[in-house]
Parts: sequence; C-alpha cells; structure tokens
Amino acid sequence: MARTLGLVVKNDPRAMDKADGLEKWLKTKGCQVIRKASDAPNPNPLGNPDIAPEKLFCVVVLGGDGTFLSAVRWMGNQQAPLLGVKFGEVGFLAEASEEHLFDVVGAILHKPFTTRPRMRLRAEVWRQDRRLASEVVLNDVVINKGALARLAHIKTYVNDRYLTDYRADGLIVATPTGSTAYSLAAGGPIMHPTVQGILVTPICPFTLTNRPLIVPDSATIKIQLAEKSADIILTFDGQLGLPIDEHNTIIVHKDPLAVNMIVLPDRDFFDVLKTKLRWSGSRL
Repeated sequence: MARTLGLVVKNDPRAMDKADGLEKWLKTKGCQVIRKASDAPNPNPLGNPDIAPEKLFCVVVLGGDGTFLSAVRWMGNQQAPLLGVKFGEVGFLAEASEEHLFDVVGAILHKPFTTRPRMRLRAEVWRQDRRLASEVVLNDVVINKGALARLAHIKTYVNDRYLTDYRADGLIVATPTGSTAYSLAAGGPIMHPTVQGILVTPICPFTLTNRPLIVPDSATIKIQLAEKSADIILTFDGQLGLPIDEHNTIIVHKDPLAVNMIVLPDRDFFDVLKTKLRWSGSRL
C-alpha cells in the first residue's frame, strides 16, 4: 500500500518551490501527497475547521513555527507524526533545515524514526451553561486587551480554588512547548518540553508581585473577567481569536492527546535554545 504524506507549506516562494520539488520526488518513491497551504490567522474559530484525512504516514511542515501551529490545527486529533523543516530563522519547532530536507525525509521513509509527545491544552469558552468554543493548542491560550482598553481584571482559579485577580494587559496559559513563544517575551521562564506543567504568565502586570507561575499538568485553570470588561480577545495559538467579556468563563486543562513530533538523533533542545537566543560563553 502506498504511503500518504501530508505537506503543509508556508506562503513563501522559496518554501513553495521546495515543496514542489519534494512532492515530485515523493511521487517517484510511490508515495501519495496531500498538500495544504498554511492558514492565515482566523478571527472566527466557530466555523467548521479543515481537518486532515485519516491514516497519514506523517506530515512534513515547510515553514516557521506559525506554519507548524497551523499544521497541528489541521491535524485535529489525528496522531500522525509531524516533522518541522525551517526556512530562514531557526524555529523552536523545526527539526530539520532546508538543505537537509530530502535526506531527512528519505531516512523517515526507509528507516525507523523516533517521536516524542508534546503536551496540548484544551480551552473551552462557556457562557452560563452553554459552551461557545472548544479549541486545542500546542503553544498557548492568551487573553489580550485591545490597544485602547484599560487594564484587564482577570480573576483566576486553579482547581476551583481562587488564585488572584490579575490586573494586567493580559494573561498567557502555556504548555512547556509554548514557554519559548509569547510567554517568553512576557518574562516567563523556559520549560523543557518534557516537564509536566502548565505555565501561567501575566502580560505587563500592574502589580509587580504578580509573577509567572507553573502548576502541575493535572490542574484545571478557570478564568473570568471583571464586570464591564470591554475590547478583550481570547486567542488560541495565535491562529484564532474570539471576543470575550465578563459573561464568559474560560476553562483550560491538559488535553488527553499529545502532538507526536519526529525528532532527529543529532538535535538537542538546549543546542536549539542556545542558537535561537544567541547565548554565548566558554565551554569547560
């Protein structure tokens, strides 16, 4: 039986040209290819999502981290492994570089390969007893105020126990994978992808004692806005956005299904970290 591979491609001339060559090459190997362009951010997550077909052998992602997140959303609950191939800047989610694309994909086709699970979060938006949205993210769920809005008042609970009211520009709830994304820019810590935790990071908090917090991955986080909140947006992995107000309750918890990422034997998380963040220093 011919293997079917998914191919998710960034809207970039170089990436699309490389994808054309890869698609032709895979077909000479007897493979079928299902190709998809990377989605642009969507302001409305309530429509019917485009979901990948079942029984894909793997999905190759040509682009940056945004393209990878788009591919994860396209996969839905399908468990085919994903391989990220970076174009340009080093991406945290990319395992291979552009120049090694054909060698790496050839090795995946003909040799056993290793995958590692990456935790996802499920975020649900409720209005009284009605669920308005349910989305799964690999990186983060973010509450953001608009440019002209006042500080958001975000009442936060962990396992139904009141934690605090964040007065801030917003709040990020992130996976270990997402700790190197928006949360890092907001001053959050870096978590190794295998750490079993959920990161809660306030964005520009009014109170300096409100610091980033790591809770167990078994925790359920509940978020509500203060009365008369306006111009507040909830985003999922930066791909989708939904306006929210004080009448909504957001529930975030670990999703039972992880994302399976193909890993290469010569790639180490800390080496990527040092390269991406341009860390330097002598070696002992």
